[in-house]
Amino acid sequence: MIIYAGGITLTKKELSELYWLNREIEEEQRKLNELKAAATDCTAKITGLPHVSGTHDKIGDLSILIAEQRDLIELKIRQSIIEYDRLNRYIKDVSDAQMRMILSLRYINGLTWQQIAEKIGEKDESYPRRKHNTFLKKLAENAEEKVI
Repeated sequence: MIIYAGGITLTKKELSELYWLNREIEEEQRKLNELKAAATDCTAKITGLPHVSGTHDKIGDLSILIAEQRDLIELKIRQSIIEYDRLNRYIKDVSDAQMRMILSLRYINGLTWQQIAEKIGEKDESYPRRKHNTFLKKLAENAEEKVI
């Protein structure tokens, strides 16, 4: 579905990009913690590392992996900041204040539909979901009309 507002065209998938970047950062942080635990000689099992027999510098190898993992996390954090800014610019151009709040709570804060309903004073999660879906559908229709 194509969404158009304020001169920016986003897909629903693109609106969800910040959520998924933040989940990736959490997973990469978990991997970093495993590496740190292994480097301090804890008994934590590291998943996904190759098992090599023979003598080698385990601490040196782990130090390299830790540094690379930190770099990866920093890169994803930078991407997340860029995406956060892009979403905020998109959402601020929406004219309906309640819709801005729904979009912000969903795509920036990553809340569930039930949590969003509670934040906007509704009991039923279907209200913000329906309003959201109707909004996106209308934007998509308007974008198609402008293309034609």
